[in-house]
Amino acid sequence: MRFLVVKRSTLIVAAIAAVTLALAMTAVYYTGAAAIYNNASPKKVPIYSVETDEKAVALTFDAAWGAEKTLGILDTLESKDACATFFVVSFWAEKYKDTLKKLAASERIEIGTHSATHPYMSKLSKKQMELELTTSRELIEGITERKVELFRPPFGDYSDALLNTCKELGLYAVQWDVDSLDWKNLNKDQITSRVVGGARNGSIILMHNDGAHTLEALPAIIDGLRAKGFKFKTVGELIYKDNYTIDHTGRQSKT
Repeated sequence: MRFLVVKRSTLIVAAIAAVTLALAMTAVYYTGAAAIYNNASPKKVPIYSVETDEKAVALTFDAAWGAEKTLGILDTLESKDACATFFVVSFWAEKYKDTLKKLAASERIEIGTHSATHPYMSKLSKKQMELELTTSRELIEGITERKVELFRPPFGDYSDALLNTCKELGLYAVQWDVDSLDWKNLNKDQITSRVVGGARNGSIILMHNDGAHTLEALPAIIDGLRAKGFKFKTVGELIYKDNYTIDHTGRQSKT
């Protein structure tokens, strides 16, 4: 009987070759997987904030349920020489038509739609999405005599289908990157701290027109942001209307 004698050095070379081949195959696998991932269509994202060298932010107020503090917000903005964008729902616009007209009469205020009935938009059919957007825009434009170009999805809920529909209708979908959490009934100092501490160049700040302590916090918010060198723009003034990209975080940049 013959025995095969293999030198130790040969075994070591063979082992190294096997490991090298395994690593190479692994690299090919992951490179291929990455290529497939990178070539996949990225999920569409609304505008959460804007990339800009300018120290500017946009104050925004969603209006859906009450209106008791709305004119106080308007008075504060005017007395503080600041501006803001209001996103209003159709049933709010109908119920508080006179308040909406007063907002629209101010050059410091921009009006956008927040839908017709405040639904979870991603759960709607395309036809229902179109109805929510077109009817709310037409109603608001009829009351304010101003063109509506901005839309904020209720609950911050959106989908690719919704964003495609917005684009088809000429609407810019806008979210936020600074949440005041005023709807949680935080006190004025907590609201102010969240907004002033979280703002950066191009921030879009979410507040609500009838938050329990929003009006109370607003003067300190404006003063605090100004002290940090920020100036105020409406959303329509802050965002880019063409030749732009939006990254996965919702940061809009000029191309």
